[in-house]
Amino acid sequence: MASIGRLLVKDSVLLLCDMQEKFRPNIVHFTNILSNAARVLQACRTLGIPPIVTEQYPRGLGPTVPELGASDLKPHEKTQFSMLTEGVERELQALGGPKKAILCGIETQACIACTTFDLLERGMEVHIVADAVSSRSQTDRLFALSRLRQSGAFLTTTEAVLLQLVQDAKHPNFKEIQKLLAHPSPDTELLSFFSSL
Repeated sequence: MASIGRLLVKDSVLLLCDMQEKFRPNIVHFTNILSNAARVLQACRTLGIPPIVTEQYPRGLGPTVPELGASDLKPHEKTQFSMLTEGVERELQALGGPKKAILCGIETQACIACTTFDLLERGMEVHIVADAVSSRSQTDRLFALSRLRQSGAFLTTTEAVLLQLVQDAKHPNFKEIQKLLAHPSPDTELLSFFSSL
């Protein structure tokens, strides 16, 4: 049976791609994308889903921005576009080979796309948090999301991820997750993407 894309805490990993200082002025909706990714990270920490962070050429593009809340995580440095460096591959193996990846970061048409293709080829289920990924151009972002959906990735939103992971108001961590949902996710202009489908 084909996967329906149900997110579960078990066998999931959060991948946070290249949310670095030098990208800040150039990425469409950077502040909103970052805010959403930070909420996903907080939820994953609460629920015990391991996070992995990468940085693209940090000497030139700077460190991961502090607002993400990932300063305690050691980022994997890379020059390739895919997040699946040797170090990330080792970390995934050490985690027991997660089957589902929740993916946030930048840029959608480059590192998010290459990471998604690599994960799909390995048989992993990929959940792209559409309001937590972006590009320098909205055109590149929206076409990349469309392409990745065609390839088999699941597109979702910050709030949908959080609610799917707890699944029930009786979940022991629901109150903590509910606090992260107190305010709706900021707009990142995804409606234009869905109106074209």
